Amino acid sequence: MKNHLFFFLIILNLSCLYPQSANVSLKDTLSIDQSIVSSRNFENGFKEKYTGKAYDYEEAVASKGWFTRFKEWLAESLSNLFDIDQGTDAESLADSVIKTFYVLIIIAVIFIIVKLIMNKEGRWVFGKSANKSILKVDDIENNIHTTDFNTLIFNAVNETNYRLAVRYYYLWLLKELTNYHLITYDVEKTNSDYLNEITNEQIKANFNYASYLYNYIWYGEFKVSKEDFEKVSRNFVQLINSVSS
Repeated sequence: MKNHLFFFLIILNLSCLYPQSANVSLKDTLSIDQSIVSSRNFENGFKEKYTGKAYDYEEAVASKGWFTRFKEWLAESLSNLFDIDQGTDAESLADSVIKTFYVLIIIAVIFIIVKLIMNKEGRWVFGKSANKSILKVDDIENNIHTTDFNTLIFNAVNETNYRLAVRYYYLWLLKELTNYHLITYDVEKTNSDYLNEITNEQIKANFNYASYLYNYIWYGEFKVSKEDFEKVSRNFVQLINSVSS
């Protein structure tokens, strides 16, 4: 019984002492800051003070034009093609290729202009007609009876287009043969058809030779000199005159 009472007293004393020791420990370790805190206001002048490029932390992504994208694509393609580093070397090579392309275009344009200037049929560049009579040949074939061949031949000779002048001489001959009922003109007929229709042997022989000259010059597309044309034109004039005589 005494032992039980002894243990009970010990436990009671411990329970009374523990809270006091805990409170003392907390009070010794904690400190309270009682200083006065002043408030600050960042609204007045804050945005105005920190403006400008130096305080712009947003990354600006510039839009690329088509030429820049093309240049980058070309540099990448050349880098892969020639196995070079994609960097300064590839960009320099791309610049060289583009400059070379520009030079070739300029040379091609100059070549075309010079060729047109030297070619008589290129005079349309300066606003003049380039042998407009050539464009009317098909219409002339369908209207030989109302065509002034003298004027057409005169204009063709002035333009030194002797092949076309021979063409007009031949159509003029067909016109005269038709007017004197030696042939029946038809644009679908051939020289052989007309030759078979002519019954006058002398005119037939002359027409055969004129047809030979015409085919050789017009369809052969040979360059005809002034001297050659004068010889050919005399044959056509004599034959035309013989038909109307």
